[in-house]
Amino acid sequence: MRRTAATMVTACLLVLATAACETRTQDEDPAPEATASPTAPVDVSEYESGPQSTIAFGLEVPSGAAQLGPLVRIRSERLIAAYQPELDAAEAQREAAEEERRQEAEEAGEPTPVDPPTPSTQPEQDTFALVEDPPRPDTAISVMRLDGSPTAALRLMVGQMNAVIPGAGLPNDDIGEYCEATVRRITGCRVQARGETTGGQDIRITVTVDPGDVDTRTGRASSQSRPVMTATVEHVGDPRSGQIEREDEDVDVPREVEGQDRSDLIWPKMDEDAPALQGLPGDWEMPLAGTTLLSGVSPTFVAIATDRPRQADRVAESFATAVGEPTVDVIEDLNEITTTYSSVDDQGNVAVASYVLSARGNYAMLFYTPEGSTGPGAEGGIEPLEPAER
Repeated sequence: MRRTAATMVTACLLVLATAACETRTQDEDPAPEATASPTAPVDVSEYESGPQSTIAFGLEVPSGAAQLGPLVRIRSERLIAAYQPELDAAEAQREAAEEERRQEAEEAGEPTPVDPPTPSTQPEQDTFALVEDPPRPDTAISVMRLDGSPTAALRLMVGQMNAVIPGAGLPNDDIGEYCEATVRRITGCRVQARGETTGGQDIRITVTVDPGDVDTRTGRASSQSRPVMTATVEHVGDPRSGQIEREDEDVDVPREVEGQDRSDLIWPKMDEDAPALQGLPGDWEMPLAGTTLLSGVSPTFVAIATDRPRQADRVAESFATAVGEPTVDVIEDLNEITTTYSSVDDQGNVAVASYVLSARGNYAMLFYTPEGSTGPGAEGGIEPLEPAER
């Protein structure tokens, strides 16, 4: 099912001028030299999306945060399984039509028709392209760096969750409900809500904040010594019901924090960034042909930008292959093409690696979920933390 996702001609036709496309099509054999040191300080502003950037179901990047890389949109295993029978039927119909053409040509004494080879400049086609209405992605993941007040950003996200899921009822004046702490210093935060949106969609929202290594006062690689936030939005109801129009739901999310936080918790300051990525599967190492935009350990992820599409594709594929033999799903969505490699090993460790081809650049968005944890590709929800130790 997989083809070589090497360039972005189609994406360029959708969103870029012809000249911009020409700079990204000669990508058959990318040079091995590094474009930047994997964790060296670089200007990543061109890869940032600011506050109010859309995530899903009305949720958005909060004030004080910057999303690094693209919003990752993927199809869950449940969604793929729901539409697999339609894809199988469409492929069988295509094969039957091709066989009929061959037989007609043979009876007429004509050469057997052969489909032309896919040009090397052709991007990957949507996995469900043969289906009349290909299923849209049902999971969105945003990774963010918190440059403003982490407390305010987290409280804004909690307020947004209450607005998007009216029945959530999450307390919004005490982040101690969601954050673990040692001697008042926050070591990590996780908050989750599941319920129906105003449009009746059954979704789950999970938000995490990783401040860095408190003991060593070391921030995560490429975090600029700032806390790292993730927001994952999943449609968890009937997969087909999630395909109805959902962008027009009337949601008024808060953009300002009201009142004071009562937790009395402290966000520890980091002295420097970690010199290397942490928490990755096996012996996988960050290749030199890319720039690390952001990373986190709880949960483990890495956002990478590359000069060439093929480089990003190879990074994503190698990451998933380090865990197991990956399955592949390709999504043509809006002005992006996302190729997602998913794998799980015998111990239950999960890797989900998306190569995103977009107008803004080429990205490898990598997520790793060790056995027993929860994250992209893992089943089950994230249990709330016990109240923080005060």
